Amino acid sequence: MTFSQLPVPRLGPHANRPRAYPPGRPPHLPIRPLWVCRGCGLPWPCAEARLLLKIEYADHPVELAIYLSGLYHEATHDLFRLNPHDGPTPRELFARFVAWGPYRRPIVEPSEDDR
Repeated sequence: MTFSQLPVPRLGPHANRPRAYPPGRPPHLPIRPLWVCRGCGLPWPCAEARLLLKIEYADHPVELAIYLSGLYHEATHDLFRLNPHDGPTPRELFARFVAWGPYRRPIVEPSEDDR
């Protein structure tokens, strides 16, 4: 498949975060519809993008959760259209896009009363 044959991304949330840091370096933004990082070539959001997003949205965790959820939806659509048979599962994409974000629940061990 060549670049010219890739599906056109939908008009969902625009992946314009995180901002480039330090300025002048390639930003860690996704290349759609492949969802790989422009800066390092790893699956987006890469570790650098996650760190920069957490810093950028430190005072706005709800906005980060909404942003990541919208991008998860868009990535699921794009990646399924690219490779519907052996692409990432929705569970893998959820872990990649949303689960690391600000509202993940900690693992809680059951109390002695619950056992």
